Amino acid sequence: QVHLVESGGGLVQPGGSLRLSCAVSGVNFRLYAVNWSRQAPGKQRELVATINSDHSTNYDDSVKGRFTISRDNVRNRVNLQMNNLNPEDTAVYYCHLTAWGNHFWGRGTRVTVSS
Repeated sequence: QVHLVESGGGLVQPGGSLRLSCAVSGVNFRLYAVNWSRQAPGKQRELVATINSDHSTNYDDSVKGRFTISRDNVRNRVNLQMNNLNPEDTAVYYCHLTAWGNHFWGRGTRVTVSS
């Protein structure tokens, strides 16, 4: 069974940093792209960043230059380093992947950017 578990969320001041982590189990991790999405209060969920099996990456324009996604194929983890956070980054952040035609999501970790 595929499991994704996010951690690292919390409250941070504008301009601050957080590092989110997603632990993945139940799949041959190195073969799959993993994504981070977020859902802000009252808004639709949006894709933030993707890291492919070849370690290539893609970012939404809103986070380019501030967020960095990385993966550790030994520990089966994907990290999201978030710098220069602003209140618009406040959201629940989810990691997710698609395997065997199915979408698997974690339960999310909450990030609040506020002074």
